[in-house]
Amino acid sequence: MNQNLKLLLAAMAIPMASCGMQTEAQPQQSGAPAAVEEPVQQSVWDEPVDADGYLEVMWEDLLPEGEEERLREMYAMQMQEMLSSGEYIAEGGPNDVGVQIGTYNTVEELNGRKIKMPGYTVPLDFSPAAEIDEFLLVPTLGACVHVPPPPPNQTVFAQLSETMPIRDMPQAVWIRGTLVADTQSTDLADAAYTIIVDDIEEYQYRRR
Repeated sequence: MNQNLKLLLAAMAIPMASCGMQTEAQPQQSGAPAAVEEPVQQSVWDEPVDADGYLEVMWEDLLPEGEEERLREMYAMQMQEMLSSGEYIAEGGPNDVGVQIGTYNTVEELNGRKIKMPGYTVPLDFSPAAEIDEFLLVPTLGACVHVPPPPPNQTVFAQLSETMPIRDMPQAVWIRGTLVADTQSTDLADAAYTIIVDDIEEYQYRRR
């Protein structure tokens, strides 16, 4: 046979073998197939905590399952009532009052947990020389003051072990402490959660 033809046939055989064409049949495996292990579902409350044992929590974690849908329905109903009444509410007028909408439903797994969470502080006493030992923690800037308060289960009543001058209170904070499902009522808003504060750290915004 021509030498060039032999080389050509040998070259054609290489890709065929690499694509899985085999001359010998593979032996069949006997017995039942191995069982497939189902992945273990880890609860969000089993996430690692920091070195001091605090679980990092965000505001949406305070809402029990299905609560976001309930809130959307409640806000839609309020808007419909306002539109159907035809009543005009003048800005700054006596009827221009922020109404707190929502529920006191809480997340059972968080009750009594040591947590760390961010938020904005809302003092209950705004006098310049105020010494405060309690305040509200909310998810948005200006809530309870310039805009209506968030739902009760998106409002946290914070209790300090010692008083703090209001001038030393940061506006945006990380707060650590023990969270409990203890309802509190204030002139600004109701809170479905209370946190016994261990320490407060000013929130550092990330620069882009």
